Amino acid sequence: MSQTVLTKDARDATRARKPIGARGSKSGGHALLIGFGALVLLLSFVRVTADAADLTSSGTINVTVALAVPIGLAALGGLWSERAGVLNIGLEGMMILGTWGGAWGAINFANPWAGVIAGALAGALGALLHAIATVTFGVDQIISGVAVTILATGVTQFLSKLTFAEMPGGNDSQSPPVPRLQTVSLPGTENALSALESRHWFLLSDVAGILRGVTTNVSLFTILAILLVPMTYFVCWRTVFGLRIRACGENPVAAESLGVNVYCYRYAAVIISGVFAGLGGAFLSLVAANVYREGQTAGRGFIGLAAMIFGNWRPSGIAAGATLFGYTDALQLRSGAQPVHALLLAVAITLAGVAIYKLIDQRHTRGAMVTGIAAVAVFVGFALSGTIPAQFTSVTPHVTTLLVLSLAAQRLRPPTTVGMPYRRGQAK
Repeated sequence: MSQTVLTKDARDATRARKPIGARGSKSGGHALLIGFGALVLLLSFVRVTADAADLTSSGTINVTVALAVPIGLAALGGLWSERAGVLNIGLEGMMILGTWGGAWGAINFANPWAGVIAGALAGALGALLHAIATVTFGVDQIISGVAVTILATGVTQFLSKLTFAEMPGGNDSQSPPVPRLQTVSLPGTENALSALESRHWFLLSDVAGILRGVTTNVSLFTILAILLVPMTYFVCWRTVFGLRIRACGENPVAAESLGVNVYCYRYAAVIISGVFAGLGGAFLSLVAANVYREGQTAGRGFIGLAAMIFGNWRPSGIAAGATLFGYTDALQLRSGAQPVHALLLAVAITLAGVAIYKLIDQRHTRGAMVTGIAAVAVFVGFALSGTIPAQFTSVTPHVTTLLVLSLAAQRLRPPTTVGMPYRRGQAK
C-alpha cells in the first residue's frame, strides 16, 4: 500500500464515502444470501431423500446457534488482532480466562451480566499480556500465544482452588451453578412455525424449522453476540479507526509515515481481540452450561481460528464458518449417526456441483476431475453404508475443521504483515 493510496483511503473514510473494503461488499452480501438459500434447498432435499428430520429441525438450529456463538466470538477476536498484524494463537487461553471470569463475576455479584463483563475483562487481561510480549518486546507471536494459553490453564486451576472449592456446590475444577441469563422468543410465531414444521413439507417445513430455531428461547447474550458481527464490519471498514487498524496490518511502515501510532493501534486491536474471546468463554459458562468447568472451552479457540481463516478475515465469512462448525457439532450431539450419515449425500452433491463449475471453467479441468472422483466416492460411501460408526460421529466437528481449512486455503488473502514483528522507525 503506497503512501498516496493510504492518504486517499483515509480521506475517503473520513468523508464516510467509500473506505477500503467497501467495494464489492454489496455483491458479497448478495452472494452470501444466494449461498444460504442454496444450502437450505440442498438440506431440504437431503432431509426428504434420506429421511433425516433433524437436519433442519428447530431443536438442531437452536443448538447450532448456541454452539456457533463462542466459536464466532473467538473468530471475531482473531480478526481484530490479525487485521492489525498480530497473530493471536492465544485465543484459546483468553477464552479459558473468560469462562472462569464469567462464572466468578456472576456468582459474586449475583448477576449474570456482571459475569459477562468479568469474562470480557478476564479475556482482555490475557490479551494485554500477549500485546506486551509481542508489540512492545517483539516476542515471537506464536510462542507468546501458546504461553498465554498455558498460563491461562494454570491460573484458572489455581483460582478455582482459592474460590470455587470454598463455595457450596463447587470444587477444585467446577463452580457452583451460576445465575441464568434471560431468554426471549419472537411473539406470535411459535405456534404457527411449529405447526408448519410438523408437516414435514419440502422446503416450507425446513424454513419454518430454521426460523423457529432462531426466534424461540434465544438468550439475550446470543443476540448481543450476533449484533457484534455487523458492528465489527462497521468499525473496521467504515471508520477511520478501523482503517488505521487495517493499515497497521497491511503496511505499518506507511502507516507510521502518515503519523499513525502503530504500537497504540496494535495494542488496542489485541485487547479488543481478548474482549471478544473472553465473551466467548463467558458464554460457555453462563449460557451453554450455567456452570464453570475445567477444560470447558475444549479447543473452541483454535476452531475459532479455523473459522476466521475460512471467513478470509471478513465478518460475514466468519459468521458462516462459525455456523458451519456449530451445525456439525449440533447434529452429532443431538441425533448421533443418522443425520451425519445423511450429510454425506449433501457433501456428494456439493462436490458434484463444484466439479461441474470447474469443468465449465476450462482452466481447472484437472481439479474438476479430482473433485468429480471425490463426489462419486462419497456418494458410493453413502449408498453402501446404512450408518456411520459412533467413533467417527463424535469427531465430526474436527474433521469438518480440517476439510474446510484445506478447501479454503486456495482463496485466502491474509493481512500482509500478520505474524511479522514491527519495530518503530524500522523504515529509516
